[in-house]
Amino acid sequence: MLWKLLVRYLRPYRRLLVAVIVFQLAQSIASLYLPTLNADIIDEGVAKGDTGYILETGALMLGITLIQIACAITAVYFGAKAAMALGRDLRGAVFSRVGEFSEQEVTRFGAASLITRSTNDVQQVQMLVLMTSTLMVSAPILSIGGIIMAVRQDVQLSWLIAVAVPVLLVAVGLIIVRMVPLFRLMQTRIDAVNRVLREQLTGIRVVRAFVREDVETRRFATANDDVTDTALRAGRLMALMFPVVMLVLNVSSVAVIWFGAFRIQDGSMQVGTLIAFLSYLMQILMAVMMATFMAVMIPRATVSADRIGEVLETESSVRPPQRPVNETIGHGELELRGVGFAYPGAEEPVLSDISFVAHSGQTTAIIGSTGSGKTTLVNLMPRLFDATSGSVLVDGVDVRELNPDLLWGHIGLVPQKPYLFSGTVRSNLLYGKPDATEEELWQALTTAQAREFVTGMEGGLDAPISQGGTNVSGGQRQRLAIARALVKRPELYIFDDSFSSLDTATDARLRLALKHNTDGATMIIIAQRVSSIVDADRILVLDDGRIVAQGRHEELLESSETYQEIVASQLAAEEVA
Repeated sequence: MLWKLLVRYLRPYRRLLVAVIVFQLAQSIASLYLPTLNADIIDEGVAKGDTGYILETGALMLGITLIQIACAITAVYFGAKAAMALGRDLRGAVFSRVGEFSEQEVTRFGAASLITRSTNDVQQVQMLVLMTSTLMVSAPILSIGGIIMAVRQDVQLSWLIAVAVPVLLVAVGLIIVRMVPLFRLMQTRIDAVNRVLREQLTGIRVVRAFVREDVETRRFATANDDVTDTALRAGRLMALMFPVVMLVLNVSSVAVIWFGAFRIQDGSMQVGTLIAFLSYLMQILMAVMMATFMAVMIPRATVSADRIGEVLETESSVRPPQRPVNETIGHGELELRGVGFAYPGAEEPVLSDISFVAHSGQTTAIIGSTGSGKTTLVNLMPRLFDATSGSVLVDGVDVRELNPDLLWGHIGLVPQKPYLFSGTVRSNLLYGKPDATEEELWQALTTAQAREFVTGMEGGLDAPISQGGTNVSGGQRQRLAIARALVKRPELYIFDDSFSSLDTATDARLRLALKHNTDGATMIIIAQRVSSIVDADRILVLDDGRIVAQGRHEELLESSETYQEIVASQLAAEEVA
């Protein structure tokens, strides 16, 4: 998967990579040429006392060194550009694919894991590309070129290279084999830390309300200790690697000097040649060390690439139609025909044989006990899930055949847990209709019974809203979410228990205002409170995933035992009537 990702996402930046290779090649050739010049200075200049030759060759070495530095800087620059571009594109690809996921895929991966995959995992792959551009390109050039140049200097000492390099590779390989599973475990445990931290930040009010700070602190400490333990085990292996490399380097250096001294003594080798051979051996082993350093990063980047690839290769269970319908004739009429839904692996379906028609200009309410399948039913209407049986139709067209943008353009959804984005009141209201006028915004706020408190906020429409809308109350958050849907002026409104945080008087005023300001639109109201749906044109009573009764409030009071129980659990039927 790592290779597949690199080939796919680095293809647009192949010119940058070619530039990196060219400059790394120039730097490596310069590095290979310098020890030979150094040997010439010692053997030809110093030994013969030729000061002119020493100065001339030294100046050449200085010039080559400056070129080497310039090439190294340029290679790093182009490599960094390619790596950062890769990271940007990968994050964009992951974000785009997650945006296509249905609730089913998001739940399967988990929000914490998706965040880790689009940040930490992408960073691991990005760092691999950066280090490859700066180290890995020159490593094979230096090792192969170093072997050739060392053999040219002295063939009889070359056996030391044949011994040192395999010893170094075997020693480092044994360490890396043990590090790979630790890196895989590391990413999983980072997911766990993100999940715990996200839960604690989101549920901070619940934690404080139940005085569970100590319990949550211990829970986070456990997840944090798991990450620390895994990081320490991987760190110990990594710390062991460099002493092993340095041991092989130093032992090899001593061996070259030891055996080279005997050859100098019998006159078969010059001092400059010995120094050059030693330099080439160091270059070879340093190149191998750079390759091993890369080898440390490759396993972790491979694990991260697999996790990124898993997201990118996961197809949404809600797939766009191959030949979408781009236009409908109607005004948001909703029909469900024998709809059933079962979660993957579930023994029993959540919904069974749901059939009804919600006509434009009418209000259809759905009520039922907790766990009866109301929210699941709501998720089928805008196609957040696909029904496992039956059909959901908008204006007579199956939602699976509609262009998704057309479908969502028809629908104004106010979810059970209203969410506001960080920004201002204005930016949140414009979310559904970016070109809405200020007059339209205030009209929507008035209908949603939110005008009074927005006017009282410092800045009015430009008053700041924190992430999730935590700086406003639950009822204010619900009314702003309703106003956001009203600004859009859709043909089909879906209110998923959207009045639960409102007091009875505000609820009544809001429903009355909705009647006058949503003429001709289809309205679906999911509610727990009977008082929120008493004036609906039709009420569907949901129980255990099935419609057990339907009709107006008065009819259901007489004919439906389930509805009577719901009413009785809240207040006397006569009071509601």
